[in-house]
Amino acid sequence: MRFTDKVCLVTGGGSGIGKATCAQFAREGGKVVVVDLKEEHGRKTQQAIEGAGGAALFVKADVGNPNDVKASIRAAVDKWGRLDVVVNDAAMMTFKPIADLPDEDWDKVLAVNLRAVFLYCKYSVPHMKPGSAIVNVSSVHAHETTRNVVPYASSKGGMEAFTRGASEELADKKIRINCVAPGAVDTPMLWNNPNVKSGVEKVKGSIGKPEDIAAAICFLAADEARFITGTTLVVDGGRLDILS
Repeated sequence: MRFTDKVCLVTGGGSGIGKATCAQFAREGGKVVVVDLKEEHGRKTQQAIEGAGGAALFVKADVGNPNDVKASIRAAVDKWGRLDVVVNDAAMMTFKPIADLPDEDWDKVLAVNLRAVFLYCKYSVPHMKPGSAIVNVSSVHAHETTRNVVPYASSKGGMEAFTRGASEELADKKIRINCVAPGAVDTPMLWNNPNVKSGVEKVKGSIGKPEDIAAAICFLAADEARFITGTTLVVDGGRLDILS
């Protein structure tokens, strides 16, 4: 029970990798803050945890909005008095060439995928004690990518650079920060990807389950990973070997 009595906040907790991560934290004794823009999805995650005897709180939030970010952190601290783990999983993609991409679409992707990481780190850290951990969910697209997803790939590359720099700043506070970079994972985000549907992006090799990524996230969030910070753990079933 690695997370007994620890308060674990997960953005994008209503579906996919985020939902699986919430469930894993709860199974291991964590008190889970489920953050999601879609209330129906977020409440289902909360209800599933509570139905299994766990402790959960749902907070609706637009993770690119500073006020929503602060409100979700405040809700966690008000309810349980602490914050031990933050997982930045919320993400979105667009599927247009750069020349056709509206400016506002670029801004939205960067707000959800990258600005949110900055905001959650900035506003969570004051409530986190030594030994706490932040895990950011990146992607193999930060390393090898395809056409028409440049904003997404850029945001994930920026996330990994942010994580390396932030690890230096958080070292004195004894707060660790790392990334997990999933490959192809069996989620709606994968199968609804127009590039995958059209064959532009070919899904070859292993396809992971959300629980596979959740296991890696929880490892990096746990005390057993106390000597790991500022790094990216690629969890892709060998997908990068295929892409490169």
